[in-house]
Amino acid sequence: MFTGLIETIGTVLEYTTLDTSSSGGNGVSLTIGNCSEILTDVHLGDSISTNGVCLTVTEFDEGKTFFKVGIAPETLRRTNLGDLKTGDGVNLERAVTSDVRLGGHVVQGHVDTIATIVGRVPDGNAITFTFKLRDVEFISYIVHKGFIAIDGTSLTITNVDYDKAEFSIMLISYSQEKVILSRKSIGDSVNIEVDLTGKLIEKQIEVNLNNQIKNNDSVLNKLIEKLVEKKVNELLSKK
Repeated sequence: MFTGLIETIGTVLEYTTLDTSSSGGNGVSLTIGNCSEILTDVHLGDSISTNGVCLTVTEFDEGKTFFKVGIAPETLRRTNLGDLKTGDGVNLERAVTSDVRLGGHVVQGHVDTIATIVGRVPDGNAITFTFKLRDVEFISYIVHKGFIAIDGTSLTITNVDYDKAEFSIMLISYSQEKVILSRKSIGDSVNIEVDLTGKLIEKQIEVNLNNQIKNNDSVLNKLIEKLVEKKVNELLSKK
C-alpha cells in the first residue's frame, strides 16, 4: 500500500525486453537509478511504486544506487511502462510502514488504465491538467473533489465531464518540482488508479442487490411486489 506522496524522481537506466538474468526472469525488466535516498532500507522482494505501479525489487547494487524490477505482461497492457526509455524520469514511493502519516490517500499501486493529457493551462502559479481516459468505464469512479492517483501521485479532482470521459486536476507550484507530471505535455500518457472506495461501494451494492433478487422473501422483492400490485390495482380501477 502507498500514500500517493512521491518520495523522489528516479531515472530509467535500462529497459530490457528480454532479461535472461536471474533477476530478470526471462521477461521485461526495468533498472532505475538516481534514487539512493529511498534505497537505504531496501530488501529483495520489497514493493516500490514506480509511476504508480506496485513493482517488486528483484536486484539492487551493493552501494544501493539503483534497483531492478520485473514487469508482467498484464502490467504492460494496463499501464504506460512499456513506453519508458533510458533517461526518463519516474515517480518513486516505497510501501508505507506503520509509522507513516497518510498525507495522500490509500493507493494500491494497481493501475486501472491510462489517460492522455488533452489540456494544460497555467492558473497563477499552478497548472490545470485535463485528461481523457482510454477505458471510459472508469469515469464512473471519478468524482468532483475526490481522490485519484496519476502516475502514483495523489491528486484532487477539480472537474469531471462524464460524457467525454475527461477530468481535471490542479498541480500546485510545490508539486511541480516533486513529480514528473509537470514535465509532460499535451498528448502524453499517464497511469491512472481510481479511488478504491468507489469500486468497493459499487461491488457491495451489486452483491447485495443480486442476493436480494435471488431471495423471494427479501425486502427488495417484497417492495417490488407491492409496487407491481399497486400499479395493477390502479390500472384495473381505471377500467
